[in-house]
Amino acid sequence: MSTQINVVRYASPIGKLSLASIDGKLVHLDFEDNDDRLKTIQTRRFKNLEWTEGGAAPDPITDWLDGYFAGTVGVLPIDAVNMVGTAFQKSVWDALVNIPSGKSISYAGLADQLGNPKAVRAVARANALNPVSIIVPCHRVIGSNGTLTGYAGGLDRKKWLLDHEAAMLAKAA
Repeated sequence: MSTQINVVRYASPIGKLSLASIDGKLVHLDFEDNDDRLKTIQTRRFKNLEWTEGGAAPDPITDWLDGYFAGTVGVLPIDAVNMVGTAFQKSVWDALVNIPSGKSISYAGLADQLGNPKAVRAVARANALNPVSIIVPCHRVIGSNGTLTGYAGGLDRKKWLLDHEAAMLAKAA
C-alpha cells in the first residue's frame, strides 16, 4: 500500500516554498529549488510514496507562515507537523525549536546544550536533515566564529531569515 504525500507551493519573500504533507500533517518544508532534497529525504523516511501536487497545506502551517513573513512571531504549529527521524535527530530538532527568534547558537553550543559536546558533527548532520525548515529554525545555527554556514536554502536566505527575525524582535521590544 502506498502513502500519499501532497506538495503545495507557498510564495514567500525569499522564494517559493514546497510544503509536503501526509495525512494532513506537514512532513517537509523547504525551498522549491530543493525539491530533489525533499524527495530524497522523504523517500528514505516513508516507503511507497505516491506524490501529488496541489490542494492545500495544513491551515495552521500556512497561517503561521503568513504571520512570520508579515513580521509576527506566532506560536509554532508543532501539532500540525510530523517529524520523522532518529531519537538523536529529534533531540536536535527539539533544541532548535527552543532557540528564541532573533537569536542564534553555534553547532558546538548546541552540542553542549544537548549534553554531548563531542557531537558537533552529528548535531550539524541532524540540523542539515531537518525536514521542516523555518518552522524548526535550523537557520539559527551558525559557526563557532559567528559566520553563517551550512544552510540548504543558501546563505543569502539564511541571512535574510536571521535579519528578518532580528527586525521582528526589535519591533516587539
